[in-house]
Amino acid sequence: QVQLVESGGGLAQAGGSLRLSCAASGRTFRANTMAWFRQAPGKEREFVSAISGNGLNILYGDSVKGRFTISRDNAKNTVYLQMNCLKPEDTAIYHCATAPGWGTQYDYWGQGTQVTVSS
Repeated sequence: QVQLVESGGGLAQAGGSLRLSCAASGRTFRANTMAWFRQAPGKEREFVSAISGNGLNILYGDSVKGRFTISRDNAKNTVYLQMNCLKPEDTAIYHCATAPGWGTQYDYWGQGTQVTVSS
C-alpha cells in the first residue's frame, strides 16, 4: 500500500515563501516519478511540478515557473516543493502524487495540504 503524506502548508503573505514536503512509503521511492498538483475552490486540478526518480527530469506548470522549485531526497523518501514569491492565486490544496515511471499515469495521491496566500 503506497502512502503519501503532505505537510508544510499554511498561511503566507503575498511575496512570501512556504516549503511543502511529501513523505512516501510502500514502493521503491527512487524509481518513482513524484509530482505536485493543486486545486483551488471551484477550479480544476492544476499540474504544478514533477520530478523523475533520478531527479534529472523536471517539469513545471507555466504559472509557477521561476517561483517554485521541486526537489527530492531519495534517502528520506521525500519530495519537496519550495514556493517563493507567493501570490494570492497560489491559494489551493496542494496534493502530492506518484507514478511508477516518467511519463506514466499517476496512481497514488496524498490527501493534500492547504496553502493560503493573503494579499
